[in-house]
Amino acid sequence: MRQSKQGGHDLIKTWARASQIAPEFVNQKIGVHNGRRFVEILISEAMVGHRLGEFAPTRTFRGHGKITKKVTEKT
Repeated sequence: MRQSKQGGHDLIKTWARASQIAPEFVNQKIGVHNGRRFVEILISEAMVGHRLGEFAPTRTFRGHGKITKKVTEKT
């Protein structure tokens, strides 16, 4: 386990989104790539057994349809 000078842990960067989280990773910071950037995740005990990709969403939700002036005039 690598530790930085401040006493915290270094960020481990990975592209392996399908990797399963093992109990040895608890309290580690992992940067999971989402296709554009690395999403920093602190691993907790509840995450053990899940996949890394579950905690780094690849798509940005911008909402369902917006009500615009053009739509309200049709009704």
